[in-house]
Amino acid sequence: MTTIQDNIARLEQTIRGRARLIAVTKTKPVPMLQEAYDAGCRDFGENRVQEMVEKYPQLPADIRWHQIGHLQSNKVKYIAPFVALIHSVDSPALLKEINKQAAKNNRVIDCLLQIFIAQEDTKFGLDPAEARALLQSPDLDALTHVRLVGLMGLATNTDDEEQVRQEFRSLKKLYDELASIQRPNVAFSELSMGMSGDYELAIAEGSTMVRVGSAIFGSR
Repeated sequence: MTTIQDNIARLEQTIRGRARLIAVTKTKPVPMLQEAYDAGCRDFGENRVQEMVEKYPQLPADIRWHQIGHLQSNKVKYIAPFVALIHSVDSPALLKEINKQAAKNNRVIDCLLQIFIAQEDTKFGLDPAEARALLQSPDLDALTHVRLVGLMGLATNTDDEEQVRQEFRSLKKLYDELASIQRPNVAFSELSMGMSGDYELAIAEGSTMVRVGSAIFGSR
């Protein structure tokens, strides 16, 4: 049986520095997270706010915590003091709430706009037109405690590699288009796409961050 350390070493060898590895730690106990930390992981991704808030004080302070799951506005206040990057901004209202809570903590919080790219009804996200409108809105200048640093997307859960590749490719094309928008609080540098089953495809299509859980920790 391979260890968490073996799995991380194998993943890093495959990734070869082309993207950052985010260890998806949802439902995993703190000792497993500590093992991943000891193997060199510093970026941990959680789907649920409650889990992140519980684990945060039990682990080393230099971990960068990523909120990768759907985020409700009323939960932002719990992670605003320490979250490094919110991947799942899917509405202007949520961005405003993040700005409000970041201001209370005297922080600027980095965020990604989640774009809906999958052919599934269950995924959250903005469509390309909504993302353009948000990035060009005059209201954005007032949000001085957030910084939009890129996009995130979830591909369709399918064995059809060509479909997944096209979804990633369309997101990269949108990223390239939106990255040219000049605003004080917009500085695109991150494209978060790819998970355990499709991270190699995602990197080939331009991902800078892959969110990997089962390939590190095993199946739930």
